[in-house]
Amino acid sequence: MEWIDASMPLEAETTPWPGDPSFELTPLGRIGKERSSNTSKISLGVHTGTHVDAPWHYEPDGKRLHEVDSSLYFGEALVLDFTGVRRITAEMLRGRRLLKRLLFKTSASERPHDAPFDEQFPAITGDAAAYLVEQGVRLVGIDSPSIGAFKEPGRDTHHILLRAETLIVENLRL
Repeated sequence: MEWIDASMPLEAETTPWPGDPSFELTPLGRIGKERSSNTSKISLGVHTGTHVDAPWHYEPDGKRLHEVDSSLYFGEALVLDFTGVRRITAEMLRGRRLLKRLLFKTSASERPHDAPFDEQFPAITGDAAAYLVEQGVRLVGIDSPSIGAFKEPGRDTHHILLRAETLIVENLRL
């Protein structure tokens, strides 16, 4: 199986979610007279860079990351190109062959990881999320900072996917 890294680099300049702390890598020790290894401390908001949303992120009784089936993160995935589309709807997905792992490539992949936060980033609508669950999709990834629109009322997209234990991966680079 070919391994493809679709993650965003983590650097001090990586754009965080508004209000979240930026990524920091602080050296704690370096190889020398008193150290046999290099050590560092990492600090960041969990929504920084490429990350996953476990059901517990939005569902009080949802599974936490260590409780989900991690095998869903590995294997064949279908990449759908929606470059230039701001809102991906169910109608846009109907009639397509879908796999259990589905990744959405949008214009967000073209933005540098240190570009200012764009509140108009591409996202999936609630009806599209419901359609994906209905079709048996178990993992949905997108290159935007969130699967749902910024300040989406009720966070419908997240709730629909996470209640069905469909895992979410955000901030990919496709």
